[in-house]
Amino acid sequence: MFAIVEVGARQYRVEKGDIIEVEKQDSQAGQDIILDRVLLVSVEEKTDIGTPYISGAKVSAKVLAQTKGKKLISYKYRRRKSRDWKKGHRQQLTRLEITKIAH
Repeated sequence: MFAIVEVGARQYRVEKGDIIEVEKQDSQAGQDIILDRVLLVSVEEKTDIGTPYISGAKVSAKVLAQTKGKKLISYKYRRRKSRDWKKGHRQQLTRLEITKIAH
């Protein structure tokens, strides 16, 4: 059994027990949250596809931690101009463990 859920602006394929990192959610570590924007649920041979979401389908998850992603460096260089620009960024993430897929 798996589901495709939309969290923020991205879609994730999840199964029970999976650990995923998503955009930062307003939850503390240890809290349970419900992801209700479910696009697809597949149980063995049967697949339900939403238009765009499946009504009544929910994915339960437990917040494991609020973390940061790895550092990304943005660098711009102008040749012959004696000019360069460097900037770093670390994305705020939430680590979730999928506990239940309800359909």
